[in-house]
Amino acid sequence: MKKTLWTAGAVIATASAASAAGIERASNDYGILFQDGHQASVSATFVNPRVSGDYVGGGSTGNMSKNYVATSASYKGDFGERLSFGLFLNDAYGADAEYTAGAYTGLAAEWDSKQIAAILRYGVTDRFSVYGGFRYVQSDANIVIPGQFFAPRVQAGADEAQTAADTLAGLGAADPLHPLHTQYLTAVGTAAQLNGVLAAYGGGAGAAPNILDYTAKGDKTGDWGYVVGAAYEKQEIALRVALTYESAITHTFDTREALPGLGIGADTKTEVEMPQSLTLDFQSGVAKDTLVFGSIKWTEWSKWEVRPPEYSDLTGSEITGFDNDTITYRLGVGRKFTDYTSGFAQVRYEKSNGGVASRLAPTDGMFAFGVGGQYTKDNIKIRGGMEYVKLGDAEDASGTKFEGNSAFGVGVSLSMSF
Repeated sequence: MKKTLWTAGAVIATASAASAAGIERASNDYGILFQDGHQASVSATFVNPRVSGDYVGGGSTGNMSKNYVATSASYKGDFGERLSFGLFLNDAYGADAEYTAGAYTGLAAEWDSKQIAAILRYGVTDRFSVYGGFRYVQSDANIVIPGQFFAPRVQAGADEAQTAADTLAGLGAADPLHPLHTQYLTAVGTAAQLNGVLAAYGGGAGAAPNILDYTAKGDKTGDWGYVVGAAYEKQEIALRVALTYESAITHTFDTREALPGLGIGADTKTEVEMPQSLTLDFQSGVAKDTLVFGSIKWTEWSKWEVRPPEYSDLTGSEITGFDNDTITYRLGVGRKFTDYTSGFAQVRYEKSNGGVASRLAPTDGMFAFGVGGQYTKDNIKIRGGMEYVKLGDAEDASGTKFEGNSAFGVGVSLSMSF
């Protein structure tokens, strides 16, 4: 029963990457620490999200969320009867958003993270154990906000516009393509003059970069956090209850911010807190070769925001972030069919919180259903799973509504015991 149980857990971890709270793409499956003997595993999950919205004035944003592949690997070894060691590698966090239609065209963001964790588990008794260690997350990010988002901030009255025109003429920079023309005009120009500059410099898909586009590039940085947990087991009924805490990790990115049309070009520091979490996992056999499993995970996503200093000074706000913490619920059943095959089905849920959604993460809550199975031959296990996620509806600050969105994930995993 115990081996069947942990097999199902590994399949679940493979399938559930289709959607998770915040920008989480993969988590460490600490269940491998409780398996017998030495274990090694690799897995990959392909995710196809479909997220689009309808503008207030009509028209669609198009699908703003790109496909991605999340990979992971883990190893578990024993040091005697009571002490074991686990090593975990995965794509912990990620985002890949880009608008290609309508008013938001050109708005894009990319976040990539790699995680490594080293965990020790000590069996205090046959039923009670503790575990803990460290994890290291390395991340980088890139963001582009097109010039149309800043147009209202560079409009001014006729007097200021005339003063700008006089100044430009005196400097010999009346030509709209002269750099000084753009600098002065975007600082104090009227809406009509600004539109002329936008037209002269282009922008949008396939065009040269617009000098009114804001860009921020966060260089790759890595930081440490820690993990602590405790578990209670009753192996004769495949019972296990575990509580795991993962600390927050704070990144300080070396950031290059630029918005040439407003004279912004600076090397700054951007602090982003990757959230702490607390997870309660539980599982128990309920009949011969049948088990139930589940988890409740709280993650402090309300602490996560991206607020580069120059952008914050210009707009008074962050680029993106989340207003609420999340609690993710999971419940499922696993079944061993033969000595070679087993499978599972599960549901996951995160409630909708309402409020204003970020344009770079325009969903609110989710409901997911997943199925999977495993084939075992000698010391080799091949697992597979799939999950469909109904993403919650959301509305951003301009009234653009994102409704009827979803994601679909397919995962495969190969493990070996020795």
